[in-house]
Amino acid sequence: MPVNICYEPIGIVHSTFFKPDGMPIQPVSRHARTGIVEVFSPFADGLKDLEGFSHIILLYHLHKVEEQKLEVQPFLGDKTRGVFATRAPSRPNPIGLSIVRLERIYENRLFIRNMDILDETPVLDIKPFIPEFDHYEEVTIGWLEQYRDEIRLQRSDERFTK
Repeated sequence: MPVNICYEPIGIVHSTFFKPDGMPIQPVSRHARTGIVEVFSPFADGLKDLEGFSHIILLYHLHKVEEQKLEVQPFLGDKTRGVFATRAPSRPNPIGLSIVRLERIYENRLFIRNMDILDETPVLDIKPFIPEFDHYEEVTIGWLEQYRDEIRLQRSDERFTK
């Protein structure tokens, strides 16, 4: 039975990417940039002890996505795929995930590298990246295997926004 779920943003992204067209498609892209995550005052105490982590996981609302699709043409390749076999933004719940490098924290601002997120994106959660939790030795990447060499080079376009 579907349940109505509502989240309150805990912060906002300040980025040099103002439109989806031309953005990197993942944080590992050579086109990724630096940016700032501003954590809103009521949530700033939650940043305690985060300083010692080199990387963090950002969960955010893909606020520029206007339609949800179950089949999409991802940025890599020209074949239509099921959305759950992609990281395409047009999803039933437009939630984004990025693992970024945490450079430093100043007051309620996180200065990060490897930014692949649009400016003014609402942040839903921040988690520390812990290799012992988040790394697996034997991994397969399905249909993306043939595009391994292109992943760091690909940029987005406007196919998922109107």
